[in-house]
Amino acid sequence: MSEYLKFAVSIAREAGDLLLENFHKEHVIDYKGTIDIVTDVDHRSEELLITRISAAYPDHDVVTEESDGKQRGGRARWILDPIDGTTNYAQGFPFFCVSVAFEVDGEISIGVINSPVLREIFVGEKGKGAFVNDERMTVSSTGELAKSFLATGFPYDIARDPCNNINYFSGMALQSLAIRRAGSAALDLAYVAAGRFDGFWELKLHPWDTAAGWLIVREAGGVVTQISGDEYFLESPTILASNGRIHDQMIDALGAIDPLDSRLVAEHAPVR
Repeated sequence: MSEYLKFAVSIAREAGDLLLENFHKEHVIDYKGTIDIVTDVDHRSEELLITRISAAYPDHDVVTEESDGKQRGGRARWILDPIDGTTNYAQGFPFFCVSVAFEVDGEISIGVINSPVLREIFVGEKGKGAFVNDERMTVSSTGELAKSFLATGFPYDIARDPCNNINYFSGMALQSLAIRRAGSAALDLAYVAAGRFDGFWELKLHPWDTAAGWLIVREAGGVVTQISGDEYFLESPTILASNGRIHDQMIDALGAIDPLDSRLVAEHAPVR
């Protein structure tokens, strides 16, 4: 295990312990949007992660969900989600995690996702595979969309923007074994890597939602693209992750339901 991976696991575990310690306590909740919330524990977890990184690697950049992080212009950066699944956490629903990714020169090399309630730590290191609690993970062997167990989620602007995944959800529900919407994209990706889900798609996610899970899925033998089949990058407007065996079937099925809305690309694609 590399120095950076050991460090990423240690801070993800420490942040996870903080979440677990405060899970059933009363939380201070603020709203970033109509249904997009943040708790006091989000801020505490983020502060812990940034403090640990700044002490160990003062020249590294930090990108995180709840603040501006630390931008120093270095080659290396940490991409953090202090609680992925904040609404779940605030409601006492035990599907949430801490997500930590490490990137050098624009390439994710380490991903760690800590699910503290189940005491599972999913890790991936570029070129070295993916593991959960030190056991190697591989994606599932399911080869038919009709027999596939899938996951997805809905964006926070679901009530305001028709590009909200409801049409895809309705269509895919008729073509798959079952779909789960559990509320943590990072854990959904980790579960694809572990073979628990056969595939996952979502719209309008952010780098801190997907960075760690993206690498972990690939290191477990899976495939990650946009739902159009185009190459995935951290600022992509959509994500599609699968075991690889059903990937083309998912692309075809999603495309037949409703071609990717050009407004989604225009509004969310990064400036190159």
